[in-house]
Formats: sequence, C-alpha cells, structure tokens
Amino acid sequence: MESNNNDDDNNNEIAYEFLPYFRAYKDGRVERFFGIDRVPTSTNPNSTVSSKDVVVSLESAVWARLFKPTTVGPNQRLPVLVYFHGGAYCFGSPFCAEYHNHLTSLVAEANVIAISVDYRLAPEYPIPIAYEDSWAALKWVASHCNGQGPENWINDNADLQRVFVAGDSAGANIAHNTAMKAGEEELAGLELIGACLVHPDFASKEGHVPKAWFFACPDTSGSSDPRINPAVDSRLGKMRCRRVLVCVAEKDWAKERGLFYYEKLRKSEWTGAAEIVETEGEGHVFHLFNPNCENAVNLVKRLAYFINQE
Repeated sequence: MESNNNDDDNNNEIAYEFLPYFRAYKDGRVERFFGIDRVPTSTNPNSTVSSKDVVVSLESAVWARLFKPTTVGPNQRLPVLVYFHGGAYCFGSPFCAEYHNHLTSLVAEANVIAISVDYRLAPEYPIPIAYEDSWAALKWVASHCNGQGPENWINDNADLQRVFVAGDSAGANIAHNTAMKAGEEELAGLELIGACLVHPDFASKEGHVPKAWFFACPDTSGSSDPRINPAVDSRLGKMRCRRVLVCVAEKDWAKERGLFYYEKLRKSEWTGAAEIVETEGEGHVFHLFNPNCENAVNLVKRLAYFINQE
C-alpha cells in the first residue's frame, strides 16, 4: 500500500504564521489562537458601562459590539467612537476579553458611545474586505442622523457631530483608511472630528511592508500601495478629520512607522492638527495585555482627553 505521509506533509505546509496568535496552511486551513473567546455583554444597571451586540449588515454578516456609560441620561448626547481592533487583518475580535475590556475602560474614562466593529478577516476575506466592512459600519452610524436609525442607543444618546475613528496596529491602519474614505465620500449628518491611531501598522520610511500585509492583501503592489504606505498617497491632504492622535511605544517594532506617518501627515496639505504621544518602556499593544499597569491607564486617559478636548 502506498504511504500517505507525503500527502500529510503537504497538508501541513504553512503558508503564513503570526505566532502565538495565528497560523494558515497552504491547503486553506486557518488556526486562530487569539480573539476566539467571547465575553458576554451586560446591561446591568449597577455596572459602569453597558454593552450589547448589533448587526451592522445582514448581507455581509458584519456585527459590532456597542458600549455606552450606564448612567447616561435620556437626553444626553455623547461623542461617538468607532473602533477597529488589531490583529494583522487576520485575527482578533471585538468580543474577546482584551478588546471588550479595553473598550469598556475607554468608554468609562471618555464618556462616549463606542461601536467596536467585527470586520471580516483575511485570508478568508482578503483586503479590501476589512476596509469595506469598516466603511459600512461608519455609514451605519450615519444612518442614525435623523434619530430614526435601527439602534436606539445611537438614536437617543449619540452626538453624530462629534465622531471619532480609532484602532490599534492593523486597526489603526483601518481607521486611517476609513478617514481617507470619508474625504472622498461625504456622510450626510455625520461629522468626523478625529482619528486615534495606536501603534499603527504602515510601511516603514524605507518602504518595508509588513509580511502580514502581503498575506492579507494578495493583490497589493507593496510599498507603492497607499493603503499600507500613506507616504505615497497623493490624497493624504484630503483626509476628512480635523485632528489626529498617533500613539507609539518605545520598544514597539512599529514605532518608527508611526513616527514616519506623523511626519508625512504634518508635511502634507492636510490642514488639521496632528499630535504624537510616546509611551516609554513598552512594546506593541502592551495596553491590551497589561491593562492595569500605569502606562496602560495613562494611555486610556490620553485617548479620552483627545476625544473630549475642544
């Protein structure tokens, strides 16, 4: 009988891995080790923040997790934060403990309504699907501008004239590209005030592109692709929001990329105000994995200040 060992070896050949979070095989199988848990939502009146899950698009099966301060009054209007999680475009979820807890802390500190978007992931749904889902989520938020949208939390308490997009790592890239899209396609009734980019995932000053990008976006042109390299984007000056906060960390592999983005944005024709904050002694998305450390608490406070400053 002929051995099947060669077939087994071929089936187990790895196409891409981002350990300890993700592995994809050449036969199409995918293993995700992060973001697969699901924290239950809560509308307990004794809790500081309430949360629930909503459908953004039935057609594409895009969901989001909504957060609001439990004590918000019936006629009180709060800023809106649309958040995109990180995970190399391939893993992560608004429902997992790391992101649920981060958004809960941020909502409590900033006193905002937050929509954490469950965009579809590569490789099953390669780029630009994540961008399309994220833009659809922002349009869904805008659909509440007349107070008759599908979600009462937004109808009753959201100030759509104070909207922010935010994300970390790959999610920061998505937040940037969503703000760029808003410069091309106006959303009636929604005013995009700012973008918070935490440890953003972009090409380096030398044009080096993260390996994860090539895996998530097979048709990319690499360093000449403005989605991963804003430095080559002639539309950069047309980004819609008025303010941008870039957060970097001293020991983060992406630090120089965030600094480069900040410098290119400031030197572009964009007329908004850019700020940059560096956290000393920390690595990439440290605040997700050590949320109670002093630096993580301070980062949440800084994001909240950015959202609420006039």
